[in-house]
Amino acid sequence: MGTYVSSTREEQLAMLRSLGYEDFEGLFGMMPKDIRLKDSLRIPSGLSELEVQAKMESLAAKNTIFPHIFRGAGAYNHYIPAAVKRITAKEEFVTAYTPYQAEISQGILQSIFEYQTMMCELTGMDASNASVYDGASAAAEAAAMCKDRKRSTVLISATSHPDVIRTVKTYCYASNTEVKVIPEKDGVTDLDALNAALDAKTACFYVQEPNYYGILEDYQALGEAVHAAGAKYICGCNPIALAILKTPGEFGADIAVGEGQPLGLPLGFGGPYLGFMTAAASMTRKLPGRIVGETKDAKGNRAFVLTLQAREQHIRREKASSNVCSNQALCALTASVYLSVMGRKGIEQAAVQCTSKAHYLQAGLEKAGLPLKYQKPYFHEFVTTTPIPAEKLLAELEKKGILGGLPLTESEILWCTTEKNTKAEMDSIVETVKEVCGK
Repeated sequence: MGTYVSSTREEQLAMLRSLGYEDFEGLFGMMPKDIRLKDSLRIPSGLSELEVQAKMESLAAKNTIFPHIFRGAGAYNHYIPAAVKRITAKEEFVTAYTPYQAEISQGILQSIFEYQTMMCELTGMDASNASVYDGASAAAEAAAMCKDRKRSTVLISATSHPDVIRTVKTYCYASNTEVKVIPEKDGVTDLDALNAALDAKTACFYVQEPNYYGILEDYQALGEAVHAAGAKYICGCNPIALAILKTPGEFGADIAVGEGQPLGLPLGFGGPYLGFMTAAASMTRKLPGRIVGETKDAKGNRAFVLTLQAREQHIRREKASSNVCSNQALCALTASVYLSVMGRKGIEQAAVQCTSKAHYLQAGLEKAGLPLKYQKPYFHEFVTTTPIPAEKLLAELEKKGILGGLPLTESEILWCTTEKNTKAEMDSIVETVKEVCGK
């Protein structure tokens, strides 16, 4: 960040003199004295670079860094190629913000266009926006897209991530929209309950692929039921899983959304993450935020434009369908670079390793005394029951530097594997579980 080194006192005075001021007092002289700061700010004195580094290392040392991670539940420990971090660390990318005179920023527009293209290819949908803040807000924005005067009830499966359900409820509460949670049955959406809830007031139904328990549901049947009732079908997706599973487009989804964190973004203590939003052609004009399009300039050269932009900035607030007026540009760029570096075969290999390792670990845990709770097909997450308290078992794993699965209840654990997990790590977990369970 060489161009962002603070200016010296001499440089500051030189800038002031170029403006016709001798000092800072003159610059702020027009401000009333009663609103000006009388005492100095309570900020500690500055430290040298060496001192700052030592202080930050001391603070960082308080974190527990697990070398072996078997927990997912919405944030996943995937391998990130070195090129991804190297490319996205360039200053012109790190400092870029959404341009307000968009067409003079062709580089930024192209990066968004390429991101949109890749997300459409990944989800099998027709259009993508420039991204939103995270997967949960993407789900809530998708629900808002489907509402109209006649249809205003939002249905969401109980097998969705709890944070997504809460976020959708929060958005809908603010807009006086009714939300109904469709119950689960044996780890998947209860289709009979869904059919009973669907009526002429239903705007949409949201379900995840895979669901919160890692299970792959009958998305074709769910979509057919929703469309038969005249409602919109929203699918929340794991982007890595889409490399080997049927896409939402193939299931006939109207909108596909999800958390883009698996696409090259580190766990990062919870963020910043990336919410992707794609839709069928018929829903394109309802997508919130921005959509970049490709065209030709006056000389016939390839060029990019803001085909659609944040409407809420240009019309009366009460007529806006969304309050999204920005996008996760750097995170979206990171996803694009990750997908480019990995390529189609790389993403497929990562997905295959995720699911194959999950099945290997599950088989080992079964023999160690932790049976699979749901006898359903799953991707790279699965739920086991445990004969001993989940927290006790996980505490034993933590002693060996292993972050085990997420405890759902005292007797249920949600496990996760990615391509980073090794056979040796998984065998170590199984042996520890055997010891704790007395096998």
